[in-house]
Amino acid sequence: MLDSFTLLLEKVFFLTHLNVFRPNVLFSDTDRAREKKRVTHHCEKEGGREGVPDTSSGAVLPDSIYQRGDLLEVHRTLFTHFGIYLGDNRVAHLIPDILPLFTSDKRFIQVMVTNKRLVLGVLSKRASIRVDTVEDFAYGASILLNAMDTTVQKRPFDGEEIASRAEKLVGKTPYSLLWNNCEHFVTYCRYGIAISIQTDKFCNWLKSVIRDHRSVPLTAFLGILSVAYLGMSSYTAIPTLLIPFTLWMAG
Repeated sequence: MLDSFTLLLEKVFFLTHLNVFRPNVLFSDTDRAREKKRVTHHCEKEGGREGVPDTSSGAVLPDSIYQRGDLLEVHRTLFTHFGIYLGDNRVAHLIPDILPLFTSDKRFIQVMVTNKRLVLGVLSKRASIRVDTVEDFAYGASILLNAMDTTVQKRPFDGEEIASRAEKLVGKTPYSLLWNNCEHFVTYCRYGIAISIQTDKFCNWLKSVIRDHRSVPLTAFLGILSVAYLGMSSYTAIPTLLIPFTLWMAG
């Protein structure tokens, strides 16, 4: 029962965090690859870390701007994705991927994970912590640099320690949208605590829904409709009574 409830929460979390209203969601995987090739490294480092250039145009920053252990953040069409910069244009990141379920050939697996592979990996809960180039990690999107440092109330480790922690975790890993996603990976590596701000926001939203008493009559109405459409049985009657009652007591 608990596993089923957790699975339901994960699917709701997945649906509520799809960036379907972003313009770049209209790109197909072929279009995305073509767009990535058009990215020009026109930004140069100016006077140290304070000179981080604007990436709002979608350009990937030049390798010189990143330091080992930096936390990179991109909007990867479907949701926000995170990785740890290792140096030499390499990024370690936890990413869902369905392909290893069907083949162990690294020549195919190491190719850039497309959105189709990613979504199927989420649904099948298959993932790995892998190392890709900055360009493949960004997938044509703009990159935010260490943006989470202003949100997480914890001082980051030294850059070498961060990168070393990431490198030690490379390989297959269990995947969960709620308990073990790419954000948990980078926060563990950089701050020593595995947290997900996206998950926390979703849980707070879910609490607000539960505490909203308008959800009680709504679920009761939907339950009555299911009974009227499917007929009276334990599969329809019990949820019709139990769900509104649980929401009422929780609120």
